[in-house]
Amino acid sequence: MQIVVGRVGRAHGIRGDVGVEVRTDDPDTRFAPGTSILTEPADRGPLEVTNARWHSGRLLVKFAGTDDRSAAEALRGTVLVIDVDEAKRANDPDEFYDYHLIGLRAITPDRVEIGTVADVLHLPAQDVLAITRLDGVEVLVPFVVALVPVVDLDAGTVTIEPLRGLLDPDAAEE
Repeated sequence: MQIVVGRVGRAHGIRGDVGVEVRTDDPDTRFAPGTSILTEPADRGPLEVTNARWHSGRLLVKFAGTDDRSAAEALRGTVLVIDVDEAKRANDPDEFYDYHLIGLRAITPDRVEIGTVADVLHLPAQDVLAITRLDGVEVLVPFVVALVPVVDLDAGTVTIEPLRGLLDPDAAEE
């Protein structure tokens, strides 16, 4: 299975460094020097990381063969992906990889189906689950124990507390 770990942004400087929009919870490992990263579109890679560093809150990455600004700009917009073992789980039972959460059925505590987890957003304050309801509307649910008390990977479900206005934003205005 392939998961997205980042997207190449604009070039930084004249030596081929690029900014990377990080889409992984472990960027220091995923972008360690010597790491080979697959790309979408596939003809732009694989790319080998030669250097990675944080600068003003942004991850700057240097890939082998990208030695000047023009080569770096040519990578702009490239999606960076890696192959992962889908069966691998985090060591801590309260930690989850994004790819395990995406696709889980979202249900209420009394097992009423809400929809499906479409994405996991890593925002500055906290992680948020983007859930596509059965009617196609997307709702955002903070990924905290009070609102998401149970994640059952074996059952393929995530339990959401249906607080007023959380799953139906229009109900909050009533």
